[in-house]
Amino acid sequence: MTACYEMCTQEALQAQRSQLVGLLASGSLEGFESILDWLLSWEVLSWEDYEGLSLLGQPLSQLARRLLDTVWKKGAWGCEQLIAAVREAQTGCQAPELSCRWDPHSPHPAHDLQSHRPAIVRRLYSHVEGVLDLAQERGFISRYECDEIRLPVFTSSQRARRLLDLATVKANGLAAFLLRHVQELPVPVALPFGDAACEKYMSKLRTTLSAQSRFLSTYDGADNLCLEEVYTENVLEIRTELGVAGPPPKSPATLGLEELFSTCGHLNEDADTVLVVGEAGSGKSTLLQRVHLLWATGRHFREFLFVFPFSCRQLQRVAKPLSVQTLLFEHCCWPDVGRQDVFQFLLDHPNRVLLTFDGFDEFRFRFTDRGERHCSPTDPTSVQNLLFNLLQGNLLKNARKVLTSRPDAVSALLRKYLRVELNLKGFSEEGIELYLRKCHRQPGVADRLIRMLRATSALHGLCHLPVITWMVSKCHQELLLPGGGSPRTTTGMYLLIVQHFLLRASPPDAAPRSPGPGLLRGRLPALLHLGWLALWGLGTCCYVFSSRQLQAAHVDGDDVSLGFLVRAKSVAPGSVAPLEFLHIAVRGLKVGHLKLTFCGVGPAECAALAFVLRHLRRPVALQLDHNSVGDVGVEQLLPCLDVCKALYLRDNNISDRGICKLVEHALHCEQLQKLALFNNKLTDGCAHSVARLLACRQNFLALRLGNNHITASGAQVLAEGLRANASLQFLGFWGNKVGDEGAQALAEALGDHQSLKWLSLVGNNIGSVGAQALALMLEKNVTLEELCLEENHLQDEGVCSLAKGLQRNSSLKVLKLSNNHITYLGAEVLLQALERNDTILEVWLRGNTFSPEETERLSQRDTRLLL
Repeated sequence: MTACYEMCTQEALQAQRSQLVGLLASGSLEGFESILDWLLSWEVLSWEDYEGLSLLGQPLSQLARRLLDTVWKKGAWGCEQLIAAVREAQTGCQAPELSCRWDPHSPHPAHDLQSHRPAIVRRLYSHVEGVLDLAQERGFISRYECDEIRLPVFTSSQRARRLLDLATVKANGLAAFLLRHVQELPVPVALPFGDAACEKYMSKLRTTLSAQSRFLSTYDGADNLCLEEVYTENVLEIRTELGVAGPPPKSPATLGLEELFSTCGHLNEDADTVLVVGEAGSGKSTLLQRVHLLWATGRHFREFLFVFPFSCRQLQRVAKPLSVQTLLFEHCCWPDVGRQDVFQFLLDHPNRVLLTFDGFDEFRFRFTDRGERHCSPTDPTSVQNLLFNLLQGNLLKNARKVLTSRPDAVSALLRKYLRVELNLKGFSEEGIELYLRKCHRQPGVADRLIRMLRATSALHGLCHLPVITWMVSKCHQELLLPGGGSPRTTTGMYLLIVQHFLLRASPPDAAPRSPGPGLLRGRLPALLHLGWLALWGLGTCCYVFSSRQLQAAHVDGDDVSLGFLVRAKSVAPGSVAPLEFLHIAVRGLKVGHLKLTFCGVGPAECAALAFVLRHLRRPVALQLDHNSVGDVGVEQLLPCLDVCKALYLRDNNISDRGICKLVEHALHCEQLQKLALFNNKLTDGCAHSVARLLACRQNFLALRLGNNHITASGAQVLAEGLRANASLQFLGFWGNKVGDEGAQALAEALGDHQSLKWLSLVGNNIGSVGAQALALMLEKNVTLEELCLEENHLQDEGVCSLAKGLQRNSSLKVLKLSNNHITYLGAEVLLQALERNDTILEVWLRGNTFSPEETERLSQRDTRLLL
């Protein structure tokens, strides 16, 4: 291995291949992606190379072998750069900041983002959540794109990389915004420990909590609201002791959420537990969710390096004994590497740890200090005893804990171990109005609701509970009906919400009905059954119900179909999911893009998915990349193809047979406009079917066939389909084997094409003959904006041909010619062509055969050359 470091020729790389694979695969995915950052910034890898090497869900050893194959093809220089990148990644993970600055006002921001990628990722990762929010607020990215980046499978660094990846393909100013804004971010402060495993675990925790807390499930389960958009501060008061000697007590002090751990109102300075008490529906769970989000995004509670959230309802169902280690890692977040090192750090620095327990009242036991004293963090004990010892400080002493509970579950004994007790009082009058305005942004709706509440003092008084305000918001249509009246009691409000659900559960073709006694009488048996079940559950602290319990309450399938009961979200492996109240499953699902990547989707799952999706009323983009769909799975998806506007099946082991059947069905599906089939097993055998699709479907927009096995023969057949097509905008063909003949056929077909904007022929063994045909296409085509020809064999002769085409072209904005064995002579010809073309914005020439002096001279002559 040392020899390979000292002199890395292609032969040396091949000889040391097994050791290099072991080195690259022995670390984490984070380390591997850091190596890719360096190689991308040095232009060793093209963008298509990078996409093929950044596939999540693939074994690290497989990605390592693919990287070595890619670098080997680039010669001795590429092999040397790989070794340099490994060294940089190894030293960079211990350096708090890379000494690298960039011009925040660069005329080529996308290029600079790539050139300085390692430093930018390092600067961005601890602030990525705030940057995402700001980019969405300023309109650079959509909410959907933001949610895609924030998927829980990504760490903070991976989110930073995906944001940079998005900036390279969006031409709306996102790259320039990032280049400026990231420069202004503070240099990341090194953690008070050097253990990389702890740093990765903290990043994973932040990523997980951010994803879990970003959306708020409504009380009926029908909606997922963005917490940032609807969260309204509740009144939080410090509980004062009553009945003690001294002056009359003052009015309780109020706190903001960020003051949760302030020094006010301490009952016991030696304790480390904060208790938040509130009535049902007062917003206790939402408050904790807000705490988690503020920590995960780095806005507050920065004194804690690790936050562990727990649901008492879920812990109540855990029967086996638990240790502290099991509780933290198996019931919250598992460390990918260095489990023992991470746990030891938690034990050594408990003051940097926060644990939250939501719904203490849902435990069926009462707090006692007479249980078994348990001080070992690795030995298991019952959930009850583990929790008691955590609260008493026998375990993780000095780690902060936050409990939420209803008042009835709080005993005098529990209060002995509290640092502070806070009362959650619900909304203030201003809070009620603010919440309604956040929920109803349509002109006039919130104003009418607020006027109605002010005129109905009884209902207005109930609305200090957020759950009641939510009901008012949910039932606003019924409340605002002329002469409809308003409920004046909690019971009346609940009856209104019940009627609201019953109306929504009525068949679409049923006679119109309105809220009132008649609606309730029609469903009285079902309501009585459900009511008895709910009453029994409240009396026994049971919130989820088995089939036997449903039978005892005479709750049948028709009762369940009303939507008050759905399958519980968390169940033990191998068991049947019980039912729980106050949720409504997926009826009326409204979704524009359904992404199920890396989910192990096979033919059986495809059949179930098609059965559900075919009933959707709106078209959906279905993304099933990196699964096991195969040819059989493609056949199972055919029934739902009518509702698919886009179908993404990258890396799914699909052959010509599956695609031919797909195309045969797609010919009659006018909604389907985009098809992505990258990295499958397609050959020339599918070309006739795909060509027919292009010829027959005149609203088809995008076809991506990269990294398959299509040769010149297949390209010639596809060219015939392109001649008859007038709608295609994106054609991805990189990583195939079309050669000069295939490029010539495609170029001739696209010369007069009226809609194509983007064409990728990267890595297709195209030489000067193919380049000459593409140059003739550029002379005639008036719509193409980006042409990607990296990783071919154009050389100077091919570039000279393309330069002639550029002189007569008025549409092309980006021409990518990296890694094409071009010398200074070819670049000189390009410069002459650029003097007569002011449409071109970028010409990529990275990885070609220029000396450092030639690179400097070229970059000074025209800034559009990206070197």
